[in-house]
Amino acid sequence: QVRLVESGGGSVQAGASLTLSCKFSGRPFEDYTIGWLRRAPGKERDVVASASRVADKFFFQDSVKGRFSIFRHNANNTVDLQMNSLEPEDTAVYFCAATRSIGGITEYEYTYWGQGTQVTVSS
Repeated sequence: QVRLVESGGGSVQAGASLTLSCKFSGRPFEDYTIGWLRRAPGKERDVVASASRVADKFFFQDSVKGRFSIFRHNANNTVDLQMNSLEPEDTAVYFCAATRSIGGITEYEYTYWGQGTQVTVSS
């Protein structure tokens, strides 16, 4: 069974940076696309970024392009979300998730989920 464990959330001021880390276990890591999704207060959960199981294929939501980066570390089965220039609108619970699909650009593609980690950005 796939297990995903997030770490790295917290509370920061606008403009700061945070890195979220997702540790994957239970199945061959190379078979899964890993995504970071978030649920902001009063909003639907959506995909922030994904790192495909196909090499060098990434997705970023428009609102985070140029500010967020995603790194897939195949050596230790982790995927990091580097978040720079954080804005209050980035406040959300962030989830790491896994899918066998290549894209991972919609919530409905994901089969396995972490427990979530809170990110709060104050102005």
